[in-house]
Amino acid sequence: MKRGSTLFLKVAVILMGIPVLALCVFFVPNIAEFAAELYPDHGYLRYLVLIDLYAAAIPFYIALYQAFRLLVLIDRNLAFSDVAVRALRNIKFCGMAICLIYIIGLPLLYLIAEKDDAPGLIVIGMVIAFASIVVSVFAAVLQKLLKEAIHIKTENDLTV
Repeated sequence: MKRGSTLFLKVAVILMGIPVLALCVFFVPNIAEFAAELYPDHGYLRYLVLIDLYAAAIPFYIALYQAFRLLVLIDRNLAFSDVAVRALRNIKFCGMAICLIYIIGLPLLYLIAEKDDAPGLIVIGMVIAFASIVVSVFAAVLQKLLKEAIHIKTENDLTV
């Protein structure tokens, strides 16, 4: 693979992280404050919203790091290695973790959406959960294919 295409993908991975970082810094605290304003008797909702959204950002950044690492392996012609399989496995687990975190957080989104009369908020949470599980399944398929390719390559190397 040409270095230019992996460079483009590396830049894309970095650019995917910047908006999420901006959301975490500027938007998430506002959502937590808004939840606390909607339910003044339940001030702990602020912290639950913060924990839920920041907890989802952690596996997202781990997955971005693993994707960047996978691109570095491709640049070094080590795409067919156990390290690449582990990176795909980590991406798979991160996708599952994000999905699980958002599913656990859906009741919080439901409370906010019901009080604010914004049913689209629940749909956004479900879309994020669905997208992360799609990424997880895709990473699992790539992991399986890569394992089989490594196995075939090993057999071919031993045949000679």
